[in-house]
Parts: sequence; structure tokens; C-alpha cells
Amino acid sequence: MTSAEKALRVITADNPSPLTGPGTNTFLLGRDQVAVIDPGPDLPAHRAAILAAIGSGRVSHILVTHAHLDHSGGARALAQATGAPILGFGPAEAGRSALMQRLAREGGIAGGEGLDRGFAPDVALADGAVVESDEWRLVALHTPGHFAGHLSFRTERQIFCGDVVMGWSSTLISPPDGDLADYFRTLSRLDSEAAAALLPAHGGAIADPSARLAELAAHRRTRTVQILSALRDGPADAETLARRIYDVPPTLIRAATRNVLAHLIALSELGAISTPGSIGLEAVFSTH
Repeated sequence: MTSAEKALRVITADNPSPLTGPGTNTFLLGRDQVAVIDPGPDLPAHRAAILAAIGSGRVSHILVTHAHLDHSGGARALAQATGAPILGFGPAEAGRSALMQRLAREGGIAGGEGLDRGFAPDVALADGAVVESDEWRLVALHTPGHFAGHLSFRTERQIFCGDVVMGWSSTLISPPDGDLADYFRTLSRLDSEAAAALLPAHGGAIADPSARLAELAAHRRTRTVQILSALRDGPADAETLARRIYDVPPTLIRAATRNVLAHLIALSELGAISTPGSIGLEAVFSTH
């Protein structure tokens, strides 16, 4: 483990919820030249905690995994306070597939929960881009699935994986920002990186990445089987399927519906199911 990795610090924002767990983790990498990874929501108390933890060091880079407000909302104010540039994939809607762009234009799938529509990095990072200082080196990995423009950042042994992988829960995949096909590809990509640990933006570190990645892939395959089984009982829309399949509190049915919609879109693209009209939240799907 490098000296920068040993000096890694984490500050958790006070924004707990059913979807954020204990709150958003902001990681500080380095001592003198500090990389701030996911500055978190725009909360003055959280920003003050970040600046206090940096102490006599200097923020050299502010890296954002993706443009959801609980990750990127505090970026601009932190940049103004420190003079550091903001680095990310691109504007909030960057990276969407042609399919998701079309579905977004058609307007039937809604989405955009928590989207930081004003986000614009000072420096856009492509897959494989290297960001480094005298103390640390990070490689940007484009890891869509939860979010089209999602980046993870690799050190020598660890990967800061944002929201695409978490230990305490599976991530939300909400089209058009989320894409199930991308998510499966990202799980495989992260597994191939063979990191010693994954560091999510919500919850604790994942010490056995390969096992957790396999578990998450199996979980989504099980959901697919459940959806197809439910559709064999008769046509249904996304919310109806979510209420049949998920055992969650009423407050989480909307999130469950978004996940089901992601599966329905993917299955439609594969030709396994169909709907007589446009794909959307109100669309009724059936098996062939």
C-alpha cells in the first residue's frame, strides 16, 4: 500500500437516507497535495469538516464520480474555497447511450432523480485518464450503469467506486441515467481490475471485491427471472411488477419501480418481451 493510501481519510456527510445509507463518503487522498474524491452534497458543515481535515495541506484536485447532487453538489463551493479544479466525466447527461437519449426525448420514462443539472467539470476525464501528484496516482475508469457518466478512480490497490457498487445495498438503476446493460459490463470491468478493495461512496469498504461483484450480478439475474415469471402470469407495467416482486416499505416502491423499468428496457432490447406502444412507466409489457 502506498503512503498516500495509508494516509487516506474519509468524512461522511450528514445526509443519511434509505438510498444513501449512512451518508455520502468524501475521501481525502494525500497529505500535502490532497485529492478530494466526491465532495458530497452542498452542506456548509460538511465542507467545513473537509477543510478542517485537510489542515495544512492543499487541495490540488476535486474529483467527482458522477453528477448526482449528493456527490457533486458541494464541488463548486469547495473549488471556490480552495482554488482546486473540478474533474469529472462531463455534464450531467453526458455518456448516455443512443437508446437512453431517445427514451429521454420521448419523455415516457421520467428519471433524473437527484441529477445535478448545473454540473460542469473544469476538466473532463475520459476512460483511462491519469490524474496524479507527487504523492498519489489515480486512473479514471468509466463505469456506467448507475449513471451514464459515472467514473471510478483506481489507485495501486484500491478503487473508489462511487455508487456503482456498494456493500450494504444494490445500487439504483434508473433510466435514462441508469442502464442495466452498462451495469453488467461495469461489474465485469471492475472484476477484471482485481483490486484489493472497493471504496464505495456510501457505506464501508468492500474487502472481497470479486465475491461482492458476483453477488450483485446474481442479484440482478434473479430479478430478471422474477420479472419474466411475473409477466407469464399476465401483462403488467413497471410499478405493478415492482409491487409483486419487491418486499420493501411503501416509501421505496418508486425506487423499486425504477429498477424494474431498467430490466424491462433491457429485456425489450433483447426481444424477450414487448409492449404495443412506446417504452415508458405506463407501458404494459408482455412475454411472447
